Amino acid sequence: VQLQASGGGLVQPGGSLRLSCVASGFNMNTYTMGWFRQAPGKERKFVAATSWTGRRTYGGDSVKGQGRFTISRDNAKSTVYLQMISLKPEDTAVYYCAASSSYGATAMDEYEYWGQGTLVTVSS
Repeated sequence: VQLQASGGGLVQPGGSLRLSCVASGFNMNTYTMGWFRQAPGKERKFVAATSWTGRRTYGGDSVKGQGRFTISRDNAKSTVYLQMISLKPEDTAVYYCAASSSYGATAMDEYEYWGQGTLVTVSS
């Protein structure tokens, strides 16, 4: 099982990034896929998740209601995405993708598989 995240980097405040995570070694079609992030010196937090078909999405407290982050998935490509716009310095973190066999999972301990993370730095 492997989750390979990519797309992180350095971006200026107000900029955009799209993170990708390619899954292999399991059938992603039957897993809730999520993104978490961990800022320096802080605990890992839930960002967003998408249901098996992508019809339902869930947002974490840090991004809910802001409309800046959008999660999506392409099961044919075994890939989950996190589109981020209007980035702020406080969005700086390592972003992890994860897979859960629990429908609608939003808690870390519900996720069985984790990727290695991709660093997003928002700075001028």
